Amino acid sequence: MPQLKIQIPEKLEPLLEPKKFKVIYGGRGSGKSMTVADLLLMRIMSEGIKVACMREMMNSIDDSVHALLCSEIERLGLDGFTIQANAIYHKNGGEVKYKGVARNSESVKSMHGFDVFWIEEAAALSKRSIDVLIPTLRKEGSEIWFTFNPGSSADPISLEFLKPFEHELQKSGTYNDDMHTIIKCNYTDNPFFPLNLNSIRLSHKKTKSRAFYGHTWLAEYNDHVENSIIATEWFDAAIDAHKLDRLKAAFKPHGARVVGFDPMDGGNDAHGYAQRHGSIIERVLCKDDGEIDVGMDWATNLALGNDADWFVWDGDGIGSGAKRQASDSFKGTRCKFHLFKGSLSGSGQDRAGDTYIPVEGDKEQSKPATYADTFKNNRAQYYIRLSELFYNTYRCVVRGEYVDPADMISLDSEGIDEIERLRSEVCRIPLKQNNTSLKQIMSKIDMLKLGIVSPNMSDAIMMCIWGPKIEDDWAEIPHVKRHIV
Repeated sequence: MPQLKIQIPEKLEPLLEPKKFKVIYGGRGSGKSMTVADLLLMRIMSEGIKVACMREMMNSIDDSVHALLCSEIERLGLDGFTIQANAIYHKNGGEVKYKGVARNSESVKSMHGFDVFWIEEAAALSKRSIDVLIPTLRKEGSEIWFTFNPGSSADPISLEFLKPFEHELQKSGTYNDDMHTIIKCNYTDNPFFPLNLNSIRLSHKKTKSRAFYGHTWLAEYNDHVENSIIATEWFDAAIDAHKLDRLKAAFKPHGARVVGFDPMDGGNDAHGYAQRHGSIIERVLCKDDGEIDVGMDWATNLALGNDADWFVWDGDGIGSGAKRQASDSFKGTRCKFHLFKGSLSGSGQDRAGDTYIPVEGDKEQSKPATYADTFKNNRAQYYIRLSELFYNTYRCVVRGEYVDPADMISLDSEGIDEIERLRSEVCRIPLKQNNTSLKQIMSKIDMLKLGIVSPNMSDAIMMCIWGPKIEDDWAEIPHVKRHIV
């Protein structure tokens, strides 16, 4: 038999190596489904393997990849295949069959003799279906291949195969170990991306929302949270805004360098670190391990190494007991520290008696209200302020409106290791409805119930928006007399 050759994107070449789990996810035009179809057809011809092609729901053969496999057999001119209405056979004993997982869990369990399970549109898989599929792979050398464009970050397939390896996937788009090959592949990784599809992509980029485009073409999580306070378009406008030629001079940082630190509270939580100088968020990092003392050492060392003037950390949880550690860490340095109490409400919150002036376009009551009469607590006050900074940046960068740089925010991408992870956190902070008409941010516990992961990096940015009162700083400098008008 003459040797056949196929062309596949270089990004997908690791699929040639045997692994128990092969996960290929990406946006439209990535070539993932066609590549998997071609590779499996080649293996059927050369090895005589049996392939079960599945989806969560399959009402008819039209819902399967049958048409794609038949099309590729014809396009590549492959010999030895017999195509039937609901199956494909090869003369060497190889075969392809189709199954819906959700309604056929018992019959799926009986397919342990197959060499490869290919699960297309795997974002729709239920946890029950995943739990059924994985133990079925009992044959030596058998593999399960998942292809999909991610839905929510809380979907079972995301929790099982993407979230545990998120750090590596965000950095390089691939993850490999003894059991897994996981690849993120978008149209940018596909050298065979067709021009007619590119015209649709460009149209979507112009006419669709940033969230729609990011999900459809860039494999970003389709996380819609009702009442989110920061839109994805606002976040994207703030990335490297200070590097735009027309804004470089205006964004020149002044004032104190403030660090915000959100310590983990346990479980799947993480430590979040953010560093602000003027209107520029210079660094955002996270640390997924270590107890509170380890996290405090990590954050305080970063603050000192980056010449911070203020260190602010969350004092509502276990961080409330870290004041002595902060004092010891900054003893003999010029860096001051502040325990942030997001739960402070009423007259106890920051600027409680000051008049709150909302951003343009925010429909508030005609009678001026104080901060205490507007916000439930400090957490709401500073998160709404953060949302205003992002919105103002969007107005300036995208709409071309004039905004004072002191009322904007810019994210330095060079100092943010996982900007997609940060984006998913910042843009999933929802308001919580209450019967007081005060602006309130949903608690981490309530967010977790909705499948929203703890926003540690986002909380760190929110806290570093805090700034000391000028008169408080002056009071600590002996030779400066206070003249407050």
